[in-house]
Amino acid sequence: MERPDFKDIKTGEAFNRWYWLKKEMIQICKAAQLPTSGSKFELRDRIMYALDHQGKLNPEIRKKRSKSKFDWAKSKLTPDTKITDNITFGQNLRQFMKSQIGDHFSFNTDFMAWAKTNVGKTLADAVVQWTLLEERKQDPHFRTDIAEHNMFNQYLRDFLDDNKGLNFATAKTCWLLKKQMPMKDGFVRYERSDLELIHQSK
Repeated sequence: MERPDFKDIKTGEAFNRWYWLKKEMIQICKAAQLPTSGSKFELRDRIMYALDHQGKLNPEIRKKRSKSKFDWAKSKLTPDTKITDNITFGQNLRQFMKSQIGDHFSFNTDFMAWAKTNVGKTLADAVVQWTLLEERKQDPHFRTDIAEHNMFNQYLRDFLDDNKGLNFATAKTCWLLKKQMPMKDGFVRYERSDLELIHQSK
């Protein structure tokens, strides 16, 4: 069963049965004169609502405005500078962190997530936390968390964990076959029976 053209999909539930790339959903939103900003899940929900409500836009909850006016791009940063709710990860913060850690410093998703959820702590705390996060990489069993929207990476990890004798190419082939199938919620998740997809495609 192949994924139908979007023009043939009439309900949000039917849309959500299939895997869609973010760029595809952006194009759908453009064609339907819907906002194109937001995460993959926000775009999905926006399209589903429009399908179920004659093309109308869901009255989305406004994002909370930042309370802080601190200018992370231009302000002088010190170890005592407190993390605010409007923190940005630009050149100014990068240069400060390099001055404390060294030129090998770089932003990563784990560190940025920590900073965003630790308003009130200082940049001295941030230096310590970044160092701790880097030290975890020395553990041979350590793995970074995979964001929920990154289904491809999660699928490959789960496939290869469950099939030690198979390689990346086989995992990717299964992914490509699986994502063309209808699903309950549009999520492509690895299942042990997915190997049958390769045999069926031959």
